[in-house]
Amino acid sequence: MYKLEHESKGAVSHGISTCAGCGLEIVMRNVLSVVGDDIILIIPPGCAALFSGCGIETSVKVAGYQCNLENVASTAAGVKASLLAQGNDHTTVIGFAGDGATVDIGIQALSGAMERRDKILYICYDNEAYMNTGIQGSSSTPMFASTTTTPAGKRTVRKDLVGIAMAHDIPYAATASISNLPDLRRKVQKAKDTQGPSLVHVHAPCPTGWRYASSKTVEVARKAVQTGCWALYEYEDGRTTVNYRPKELKPIEEYISLQGRFKNMTEDEKALMSANTENHFRRLIKRLDDMNA
Repeated sequence: MYKLEHESKGAVSHGISTCAGCGLEIVMRNVLSVVGDDIILIIPPGCAALFSGCGIETSVKVAGYQCNLENVASTAAGVKASLLAQGNDHTTVIGFAGDGATVDIGIQALSGAMERRDKILYICYDNEAYMNTGIQGSSSTPMFASTTTTPAGKRTVRKDLVGIAMAHDIPYAATASISNLPDLRRKVQKAKDTQGPSLVHVHAPCPTGWRYASSKTVEVARKAVQTGCWALYEYEDGRTTVNYRPKELKPIEEYISLQGRFKNMTEDEKALMSANTENHFRRLIKRLDDMNA
């Protein structure tokens, strides 16, 4: 098991109310273990609100504020501006939000913060749906995944969050996965040290919404990377680095067969998903390589 150096300081409670096998919990514990105590967390309503708490209850021992669903980035930017006005240039302000509050409802505020070059660290834990309000589909839900608003399977592809960040040419943006904690932690440290806005987009499987055994969370995350459903790369000062470049992708069936949200897919849909995933992965890697030419 990967050692969490900061956990001994009690940054996150040992007993919390996330679902068993929650990928978000792994993200939160590792992020706080890297960034330390000199931070202010900005968390919207969502699964992560289990950490910022309700009323007098909280699961973290660092400063924080629970904002609205749509204004995570703008709230973080305002808090950072207030700190700088007081002469505090050392406290890290972290926007910590799911895919719904990031790629959907909060994308305008995030775009504004990136365009203004506000020095905030934004973490998107992506469980690919609005999990805490009933597993509704988001624009980060992958094609053919069943949710309560796409019961027959989503018919469109997911939104490219890091691609949007790269279009803003921010100093640092990266994807990460809970299946590779050293890589995740290294990227969080880089994002923290960046002089300007930074974004880390973390794949965080959800056993409740994806319908798999809670003991399989890390395995599911690893299969997503190995099949090309989740690519690991980073963008730093205009240069790109592909962190995982397999010679051959594993069959898509190894990933989707673990999850109940894909159980009603037809064989034709599986073949289409396999072809689309491989084509998208190859095009993405080529595009990232071409940026360095």
